[in-house]
Amino acid sequence: MHHFFVTPAQVRDGCCYITGQDVNHIRNVLRMKTGEQIAVRDGVSRNYICRIEGLEQDQIRARVVDEEEGSELPARICLFQGLPKGDKMDWIIQKAVELGVYRIVPVATRRCVVKLDKKKAEAKARRWNTIAESAAKQCGRTVLPQVEPVVEFSQACAMAGQMDRGLIPYELAEGIEKTKEILRGLAPGMEIGILIGPEGGFDVEEVEAAKAAGICPVTLGKRILRTETAGMAALSILMFHLETG
Repeated sequence: MHHFFVTPAQVRDGCCYITGQDVNHIRNVLRMKTGEQIAVRDGVSRNYICRIEGLEQDQIRARVVDEEEGSELPARICLFQGLPKGDKMDWIIQKAVELGVYRIVPVATRRCVVKLDKKKAEAKARRWNTIAESAAKQCGRTVLPQVEPVVEFSQACAMAGQMDRGLIPYELAEGIEKTKEILRGLAPGMEIGILIGPEGGFDVEEVEAAKAAGICPVTLGKRILRTETAGMAALSILMFHLETG
């Protein structure tokens, strides 16, 4: 079944009203007809099964026939991802969305090889949000995660430091028991930030700056993980803890 996102304001009188680029996609790409069913998410908390009733020029009208339980994690996780080389960010965004991340903030750190000027950053942001939307539809997310503009590391620390808990996986962090203790302190309803370094990792001064902002170093095990693996490992651990704890 095809999935589409709307805002809560687009759900009224028992119908979902789909607008924007999805109208052309439904009418001319998928060539859907009245009577066919689609899944619609309101981006907040509700999932709907709808039957198409009207294929108008500027909107699709779909009657709600059933509601499904939302698929979101009980906590809001923000991934602060150090800018990686090549197209790794595309893969990271796709998989992070599948694992339940609430939003993604690309971060320029000292050891980042990639340098984006304003024009390139804006183009990347559009592409990354398209990837996030596609992944959210594919895995049945209720919320459409946003990929925010690139920030400097100091900004990322300030943002994560204001959350209920900030975490920074670091190879020199204390042992696994300390990390388990930190995980036990995480609970539904929290906002959690995870800082992941680029290929070269964080330098010592960055880690110290994160700690000064109240962000806790944690370990992901005895092995050194690539940047595209570290975030997924951290998200998988949090997903398991929050949904089964």
